[in-house]
Amino acid sequence: MSFDSFSDFLAMGGHALYVWSCFALGLIVLLGNVVAPMIERKKIIAEQLRRIRREEAQS
Repeated sequence: MSFDSFSDFLAMGGHALYVWSCFALGLIVLLGNVVAPMIERKKIIAEQLRRIRREEAQS
């Protein structure tokens, strides 16, 4: 599909709301798949450090 102008591209042949909302939702899901493991990794590392400190304090 070819567009005559940039505004025609943004309008997506009258389906802009559907097209751009799907694009945004897909982008949010992809970003979530990148960010969520990073956050979980930080939580696990912090938990392990607390456990190590607690065990060292008991010894």
